[in-house]
Amino acid sequence: MNLRCIAVDDEPLALDIIESYISKLPFLQLVRTCSSATEAMQVLQEEKVDLMFLDIEMPELTGIQFLNILKNQPLIIFTTAYPDYALEGFNQDAVDYLLKPIPFDRFLKAVTKAQERLQRNGKAAEAAPAAPAAHAAQEHDFMFVKADYKTIRVDFKDILWIEGLKDYIIIQTKDQKIITLLSMNKMMEKLSDAKFLRVHRSFIVSLQKIDSIEKSRIRIGNKEVPIGEVYKEQFLKWVEENNIQ
Repeated sequence: MNLRCIAVDDEPLALDIIESYISKLPFLQLVRTCSSATEAMQVLQEEKVDLMFLDIEMPELTGIQFLNILKNQPLIIFTTAYPDYALEGFNQDAVDYLLKPIPFDRFLKAVTKAQERLQRNGKAAEAAPAAPAAHAAQEHDFMFVKADYKTIRVDFKDILWIEGLKDYIIIQTKDQKIITLLSMNKMMEKLSDAKFLRVHRSFIVSLQKIDSIEKSRIRIGNKEVPIGEVYKEQFLKWVEENNIQ
C-alpha cells in the first residue's frame, strides 16, 4: 500500500533529510514539504494525504496545537529534537515519535508501522464500517513514561508486572525497574486488555509472562504476585478460556 506524505518543519535541513529518506522508499510518495502548520493546512485541504511527518516546536502554531484544530487528520509521525513531548505526542495517537537526528533505520521502522496501520484501518472499514476505533493502547507496542528526570520508552513485550505504590507505580521489565508518577487505573487504560490483567489492587501482570499459578498466587520468574478477591473471578475466567488447569 502506497502512502502519500507531507513533511512539516520550519528547519530546511530537517525537511531535506525527510525528503531524501522518502525518495529511497518506493511505497512513499512525497506530496509537498511545508515550513509551517498554516502551509500544511492549505495542502491538506487541496491534496489527499495519508501520512504527515510533523515537527512540534514551530513558530505560529506548534505541531500539537495544529493537530488540536485539525478535523480530519492523516496518520502522524512526530519528528522533533525534544523528547519531553513524547507522552503528549502519543496522546495524539501518533504512529511514532522520531528524535532528531533521525537515523534511516528508525525512519523505516516508523513508516512501515504507518503502512501496516493504514492497511489494518482499510480492512476494518471494509469488514465493519460502523465499528468504533480500536483502543489507543492496542495501536502501539510501546509507551513513554517519565522517570528520573527523563522520558523512557517501555516496550509492552518487556513488561513482567506493574506494582502500585501509593501515588506511584513500579514497572518491572526484564531489564529494569521504572518508578513513575501514575495511577493503576491510568496505567490500565494504556495497556491492551488482551495482554495485561489487573489481578490485585496493587498488581497488574503481563498474561504472556505467567509461569505458573499456585492457589491464590501467580508466579512470574522468582516473583509471587497475589490474586485479590475482587479480581479473582475475572482472572479465573481468563484461565478457563485459555484451558489452563
